[in-house]
Amino acid sequence: MTELEQALEGVKNVVILGHIRPDGDCFGACLGLYNYLDSAYPHVEVDLYLEEKVDKFSYMNHFDQIRTEKEERIYDLCICLDASDIERLGDFAGYLVTSTNSVCLDHHITNTGYAKVNLVESSASATCEVLYGQLDEDKITKETAECIYTGIIHDTGVFKHGNTTSRTMAIAGKLMDKGIDFGGIIDGTFYKKTYIQNQILGRALMESVRFLDGKCIFSVVRAKDMAFYGVTGQDFDGIVDQLRITEGVECAIFMYEIGIHEFKISMRSNHCLDVSKIAQYFGGGGHVRAAGCTMSGNLYDVINNLSLHIEKQLESTPCITE
Repeated sequence: MTELEQALEGVKNVVILGHIRPDGDCFGACLGLYNYLDSAYPHVEVDLYLEEKVDKFSYMNHFDQIRTEKEERIYDLCICLDASDIERLGDFAGYLVTSTNSVCLDHHITNTGYAKVNLVESSASATCEVLYGQLDEDKITKETAECIYTGIIHDTGVFKHGNTTSRTMAIAGKLMDKGIDFGGIIDGTFYKKTYIQNQILGRALMESVRFLDGKCIFSVVRAKDMAFYGVTGQDFDGIVDQLRITEGVECAIFMYEIGIHEFKISMRSNHCLDVSKIAQYFGGGGHVRAAGCTMSGNLYDVINNLSLHIEKQLESTPCITE
């Protein structure tokens, strides 16, 4: 019996929470668990709260059951997925505090261990991979498999990031055996873009700037440009990863303006830079090769502050690439 199964013993109701600005791994883990409980624990009442719904994930079963408005309710068990600290739960953090018991499943190296039971595997490719290890394989339905597979492909960049392991691939294979449309999931949620998303991607690439002798690259989208194109933060998927694969680049930074002198930052590295340490210094978090944070100041202040930490790491740990 897994630790998650132990926590589920005897409970009558469960609340599932993910992080603010949910991504593919967050949606996949939350809906994967919801579908699993719906089929394997039909006697348990389950509610799922997320800050927002993202239409491209609407193919997942029970997507329509996601609640975005807080209600007054106390639960027997609160299960938090893909959230490294309590602040990342946003307005729904109160459910964690008032629940009789709580479990956190995560893979972020910066996880603070805020739940009563913390199942954190920083070596896992995605929270969905951690979740899979806590479930009974024989009880995983096709609907649950679709969700978990979605999370894994999003956090591995379709199995090309360094966090992909042989275990990741073995799990993906077992999920495929459940009869999921794996090709459709990849195309529909990872590669497919609207015309406007392609336009903003093109602009971000065209206006990108290299610095630190070409080892780093950054691009920024201002609030006025977001308004002009009619885009939100959800439309920027893939930009930082496209910047990352620029020849000769070790670190890529993409940022967009979310307020006056306030920027949402996404960072990616290729070989030796631990961007999670940089993000954590500025109040964010993430993984060794993929992390993010929110920073205040004008654009030049933000880049200069990030540059100091990047350069310090590069000097202490020189990159050796093939």
